[in-house]
Amino acid sequence: MLALLTSAVIVSDGRAQQAARQSAVTVDPADGSVHVPPLTVPFSSFASPEAKAAFLGYLAKPWPHSDKIGELRDGITAYYRPYLDRAEDLYPVTSRSETIAGVHVDIITPAGGVSPRNADRVLINLHGGGFMFGAGIIGALESIPVASLGKIEVVTIDYRQGPEYKFPAASEDVAAVYRVLLERYKPGNIGIYGCSAGGMLTAEAIAWFQKEKLPAPGAIGIFCASAGGWSGGDSGLLAPILDGSPVSPDLPAPPHPSVGNVPYFSNADFNDPLVAPIRSAAVLAKFPPTLIVTATRDFALSSAVHTHQELVRLGVDADLDVWEGLDHSFFTNPDLPESKQVWDVTVKFFDRHLGRR
Repeated sequence: MLALLTSAVIVSDGRAQQAARQSAVTVDPADGSVHVPPLTVPFSSFASPEAKAAFLGYLAKPWPHSDKIGELRDGITAYYRPYLDRAEDLYPVTSRSETIAGVHVDIITPAGGVSPRNADRVLINLHGGGFMFGAGIIGALESIPVASLGKIEVVTIDYRQGPEYKFPAASEDVAAVYRVLLERYKPGNIGIYGCSAGGMLTAEAIAWFQKEKLPAPGAIGIFCASAGGWSGGDSGLLAPILDGSPVSPDLPAPPHPSVGNVPYFSNADFNDPLVAPIRSAAVLAKFPPTLIVTATRDFALSSAVHTHQELVRLGVDADLDVWEGLDHSFFTNPDLPESKQVWDVTVKFFDRHLGRR
């Protein structure tokens, strides 16, 4: 009985504190901005213990920074190397480098070979990395689990990035590789997916294919991104806070709110559907079946949800999968149970859709 009374007091006290905080919340009647007093947000009770441990580990592992692009790319490679080593242990594959239509690619094949079911299918991966880094290392992290679990070949493209190159260089590279693969595979048997910058590039590639009169692939995956960037909305503001990132109110507004200050897009017009397909209902309506993956602490959550809403409104077959308590591109850590769930969903999605058309 004493335990029940004590519990009731604690709950009552917690509600009182919550009520006090809520009473201090104000809304600006001019623009609808909500002013929230300081509060504590516990790590999600729905995320795995491994995800919580990884979150604390991330805080102790500083993200690479450098004004020199070569040093930044080297730092990113070193940062992700332990994850890649672990992925190769968990998901046996073979990898070889090739050049297709003048574009460097890595071809990832399951160690036991491609299954008979997938002999006439292929996946294209477009790696993340803010259109600045990620070639090789992040592409492998996004491709190895899918190739191994799905028993399918994955071609990860080392597309041109900034600051050396500008839009539409990456779209041109994806189209060049896609054209060559069309000589071997039916378009309906080709899938394309990517995370963050690669997710946005996946959407841009579909718009570019339409411009070039190329047939649409059988299905696509837009992960931790949208058909118009990876930021904006509620999550663009809240996710970096929940991720433990320092917040500076003095930062200048980015030139492109949907992607921030990304050199690759320095000369791009975000009203152009080739840059942001979300700007054109006509372009979006022609998208193939689309898998959208994000998480509640992903700064791309809001933009991803918005893209899903628009695709569904236009009659496109679109799935939205959101992982609770996880952050941006969390599945590059292969030890998280949630990462395995993402790759299982991905494999099943493409298996269901490739070859249907």
